[in-house]
Amino acid sequence: MHNFHNIFINPKIKTMAKYSKSSQDSVEGAMHEMKQGKLKSGKSGKKVSSRKQAIAIGLSEAREKGAKVPKKSSGSSSKKSASKKSASKKSTSKKSAAKKSSSKK
Repeated sequence: MHNFHNIFINPKIKTMAKYSKSSQDSVEGAMHEMKQGKLKSGKSGKKVSSRKQAIAIGLSEAREKGAKVPKKSSGSSSKKSASKKSASKKSTSKKSAAKKSSSKK
């Protein structure tokens, strides 16, 4: 507990940076482009309006350049939501098939 306290209070103790200066610059550039309305998403080419999207684009550009950026988290939310969508589609198709068979009788 004492070391934890020193890290945040004592300015003489230095910690290792998670993000490099060049990665910070690329995120800053992406945010600037978003505010000007010039930042476009990769696949669709639509204009980016979300702050989180702008940060993600800046970090991915920094990764491509080889800047020091932490790895992406292993469990992305888009994969989880995609599996939930497909599961809900499967359940609705089963219900409709059951309705069709009962209506034929």
